Amino acid sequence: MAISTSEQDDVVSEINITPLVDVMLVLLIVFIVTAPLLTNTVKVNLPKAAPTQSTDQNKAVVISVNPQGEIFLDKDKVTLANFEQEIKSRKSSNPKLALNLNADETIPYGTVAKLLASIERVGVDKLSVITVPK
Repeated sequence: MAISTSEQDDVVSEINITPLVDVMLVLLIVFIVTAPLLTNTVKVNLPKAAPTQSTDQNKAVVISVNPQGEIFLDKDKVTLANFEQEIKSRKSSNPKLALNLNADETIPYGTVAKLLASIERVGVDKLSVITVPK
């Protein structure tokens, strides 16, 4: 049994860091869970190639072609027939348009050739073909 007297009523001047640790752990878990969701959501198997020097670019438009042959412009699905018109409209709003092409290695070469021809007809000068380093 503890009996206290008025002489021993001291003020506790230590900081309790347990709530701070709890908050920091919750924030860490939130960041770990949300970080994978911030990447590109179109899954493609990229071909392997030797790495090249990267250039400084503004935010490039990502063209993705998945194994089923579906074409995406920054996560927006487009058809091959409408692809050139979409690139034209983006080029008119941004004359320094840069494109990144992510094409699955299993799709036919003809699909990629048609995309490249459309890009050339529109007049886009900056095109990067994304590959996986060897």
